[in-house]
Amino acid sequence: MSLVAKRAMRRAGVVTPVKGAHALRHTAATQMLRNGVPLEQIGLVLRHRGVDTTAHYAKADVNLLQQIAQPWPEAL
Repeated sequence: MSLVAKRAMRRAGVVTPVKGAHALRHTAATQMLRNGVPLEQIGLVLRHRGVDTTAHYAKADVNLLQQIAQPWPEAL
């Protein structure tokens, strides 16, 4: 699967820091996280043994967090 994904991404001109099937797994995990799916459920989909592994795949969207972040009272 990874070689097939890697070749398809190269032909499509997709440039990512992660190559092949791992790029698809990272994207799927991040999209599920953005849509409110709990890490435990994302881990089931990705067939991970632990939440720590899932947290590695699911990256937070920093731009979205900046838009929705609330001011920290002690920092003002």
